[in-house]
Amino acid sequence: MIQDWPWAVAGAGLVVVAGRRVLAWLKQRQILDRPNERSSHSLPTPRGGGLATTPVMAVLLLAMAWQAASPLLAVLAAGSLALLVISWIDDRRGLPPGPRFLAQGAAVAVGMAALPDPVLSGAIPLWLDHVLAGLGWVWFVNLYNFMDGIDGITGIETGTLGTGIALVAAGTVLAPAGLLVAAVGAAFLVFNWHPAKMFLGDSGSVPFGFVLGGLLAALAASGQLAAALILPGYYLADATITLARRAANGEKVWQAHRKHFYQRALQGGKRHDQIALAILAANLLLLGCALAAANGIPAAGLAAAAAVVAGLLALLQYWAKKGAPT
Repeated sequence: MIQDWPWAVAGAGLVVVAGRRVLAWLKQRQILDRPNERSSHSLPTPRGGGLATTPVMAVLLLAMAWQAASPLLAVLAAGSLALLVISWIDDRRGLPPGPRFLAQGAAVAVGMAALPDPVLSGAIPLWLDHVLAGLGWVWFVNLYNFMDGIDGITGIETGTLGTGIALVAAGTVLAPAGLLVAAVGAAFLVFNWHPAKMFLGDSGSVPFGFVLGGLLAALAASGQLAAALILPGYYLADATITLARRAANGEKVWQAHRKHFYQRALQGGKRHDQIALAILAANLLLLGCALAAANGIPAAGLAAAAAVVAGLLALLQYWAKKGAPT
């Protein structure tokens, strides 16, 4: 079995080095995210940190795939690079939803082909299992992008989610892969912690969502479905509830907005870093719930995770209302 820590250390170090060069290039080219009515920031900020995180993650995943003879890791690496290209075009010029979803669906379809085992515990035919799991994976890619709306949130989520995958899947090839992705996401906080010097952009958040979604699917296929649902519990709940609300109101759900729970807490007066740290605390509790589920008590782990997610959503809602004008 390949070692975990060298990959993570290499990933973190390379992201810091690459990030400095990418930041300088973005500034030189004036590739900036300029504030508008849907923004959560007030100053023009370089956008394109995915040019640093995604290539580092992909190259190291490819090397890991070669060493471990893992088709899944190779697919995740290649898919993340393909989505980097599509997402960079979207960042710079804008793309309609169709081409984006087509590219994501194609990448996910190849990823599902690399997962011969059922993802949903074998309760349904394999073809239906893979269709439903694939749709969930595509949704996860998009919600990961939707949730990248304040300083530090994606680095926090990626760091804790990747670490959780590594701990639950200890002793398998998923462990070093999860730890690598965690290190890449956490290292980006050097540039993205509040006040952010650089934003990730779709070129970073979409590939992160794709790779983590694939690792979670593989974790579920290994028999750890409960843990795979628990680890991203807050992201799943916030994005899904917000999407459902917007759809019920007849809004165009693919358009940018500021209606996520964390965004409304920011509008209520809380700082980016305060919200990110609250999410970190909840994610660490979710990690404990996932470990409990993985060690023979899935019902208790799921119940505790639901309570943690509900508590965080209630806190964010309280912050939003507390700062709202009367």
